[in-house]
Amino acid sequence: MALLEVDDLVVQFYTENGVVRAVDGISYEIRAGETLGLVGESGAGKSVASLALLRLIDSPGEVVGGEIRFRGRDILELSADEMRGLRGDEIAMVFQDAGAALNPVYTVGEQISEAIRTHEAVTDETARDRAIALLERVGISDPAARYSDYPHEFSGGMQQRAVIAMGLSCDPALLVCDEPTTDLDVTVQAGILELLADLARESETAIQLVTHDLGVVAEICDRVLVQYAGEIVERAPVEELYYDPKHPYTVGLLASIPRLGDGRGRLTTIPGTTPDLVDPPTGCRFHPRCPYAEDVCARRRPPLVETESGSPDDGDPDTHAAACLEYTGDLEDGLDYEVQVRDESDESTESNEPDERRLGGNDGAERTRERDPTGDPR
Repeated sequence: MALLEVDDLVVQFYTENGVVRAVDGISYEIRAGETLGLVGESGAGKSVASLALLRLIDSPGEVVGGEIRFRGRDILELSADEMRGLRGDEIAMVFQDAGAALNPVYTVGEQISEAIRTHEAVTDETARDRAIALLERVGISDPAARYSDYPHEFSGGMQQRAVIAMGLSCDPALLVCDEPTTDLDVTVQAGILELLADLARESETAIQLVTHDLGVVAEICDRVLVQYAGEIVERAPVEELYYDPKHPYTVGLLASIPRLGDGRGRLTTIPGTTPDLVDPPTGCRFHPRCPYAEDVCARRRPPLVETESGSPDDGDPDTHAAACLEYTGDLEDGLDYEVQVRDESDESTESNEPDERRLGGNDGAERTRERDPTGDPR
């Protein structure tokens, strides 16, 4: 049994303009000691899906369908007291906005100590010592002195590290991280990523990592979910996703990764914007932005299927699956891109041909598409 099982989760927000289905029927699982990356543009529903795991969806939002099972128990069926006992102890979250997550009228150290005392029968002194050790673990210099500082006395990066320390305070079985390296310089970011990797390896802590940074995903994740407009459009082991992306949206995300020395005069972008979920596009929600869209894409909503066989996805987390009509045999022209793997030092692939799109990734994979997503000459 997986540690966490999410089945057909649906989250809606009721607004003046209509109902926004921010998460629309997503399913996935996480095993103990595994790091799962959830990626996509802003507005894809990644943070909403993560907040739903701890039942932190506030009005006007509501979980209206699906199940969230943690160690076999449906979180959505727990009482308020049971849920309070679960949060911070067995499931913890590192919030994206560290400044908002910290209470401005309590010292940083006391907030970490309080989390420990809430879930464990320890003395104030023991809680303080553990909080200081956690501050040191996440890279806060002179942690004993900084224990008594208030959040406004910490820089943005230090606040982020303090929130991570709070998330780790009770050794949770599942750590949900929403952009945990925001506002951190590259050196500190590397240390935090190493810390998260050590947690997964040594303590079998499962991690759900929400991020825009595909380089971070490549660094520490075992599997990846690509989310678009509230839906999962691709699921794969991390290496398969980088070296053999199956969905055009995933290819576009990989295309946007900047690379030193790649010769591009400007970064590649996905044309258009994410759809208005009050009135999402018919058929495939990505079709208005997809360079390979055909008439059928506007009429038929693609199911998540196994890319090798085209059979309906059975939920096997190790199977490569994508929601594209290419894999159900409904596209006439297919997906016109290829994946090329090269040595970073190989300059022979550098090209200035005007019709070539060079889609590079941090892992040394180069993707070339003959068709320009915008339809304009480059």
